Amino acid sequence: MPNIKAAIKWVRQSDKRTLRNRDVKTRLKTLFKKAKASGQAAVVSSVESQFDKAAQKGIIHPNKAARKKSRLAKAARAKQTA
Repeated sequence: MPNIKAAIKWVRQSDKRTLRNRDVKTRLKTLFKKAKASGQAAVVSSVESQFDKAAQKGIIHPNKAARKKSRLAKAARAKQTA
């Protein structure tokens, strides 16, 4: 445990951010799986928006968001043709 008062606050803030980021990441994984299974354009669009938001806030890397969106679009196209 840190001795400096500011460092104690940093630890508290870091814990809070970690918890919030973990919740968002878990929700994104669930949304991705559901959208991939459904393949509906409206659902896919909303999930892509959520990935963009998470990337903008720094929760996930922008390249990861782009990769997930690409894979989701690919799965949706495959679902449409099948």
